[in-house]
Amino acid sequence: MFDKILVPLDGSELAKCVFPYLETIAKDCKVKEVILISVCEPPIISSDYPASMPIDWQTHVKELTKYSQIQCSMHLKDDKKHLNSLGINNVKIEARLGDAANEIVDYANQNDVDLIIIASHGRSGPSRWAYGSVAEKVFRSTCIPILMVRGPECVAGI
Repeated sequence: MFDKILVPLDGSELAKCVFPYLETIAKDCKVKEVILISVCEPPIISSDYPASMPIDWQTHVKELTKYSQIQCSMHLKDDKKHLNSLGINNVKIEARLGDAANEIVDYANQNDVDLIIIASHGRSGPSRWAYGSVAEKVFRSTCIPILMVRGPECVAGI
C-alpha cells in the first residue's frame, strides 16, 4: 500500500513523536523507502561582499548555502541511526532550504511519495494564527495521504 513514506523533521523532540507510528507502518506495510526531510531557512548573505576576498561572490554564496544544508541535515543522521536500530534500514535523508511547507509538498509531489507522516505542535487559538502551522499548510497543499500526529503537549480548542 505504501512504498515511500516522507517524514518531515525539524530537530525537535516533538517531531520525533511520529516514530512509533512510522515504525509500525514501515514494518507492517513492508515500506520500500522512508525519507526523513528537514527544511531550514536559507542563509542570510550580505550583499556588500568585498572584491578583495579570495573567492568570488558566486563561490561564496554556494559555500554558505552548502554549509547551511549540511547544518540542516545534522540531526537527520542521528534520526536515521535510531530508525535503523528499530529495524527500519531503508532510510534516506534529505535537507532542503526554503519555506518548510512548500519544500515538503514539492519533494513529496516530485518523488512519488505515498504517505506523509508529520507531527503537529497542537497549537490552538491565537498562537496558531500567529505562528502558522507547517503541518496544516502541508495538509492543505497536497492530495497525498497524511498521517498527522499530535504532540504529547497538545491542547485541544479553537
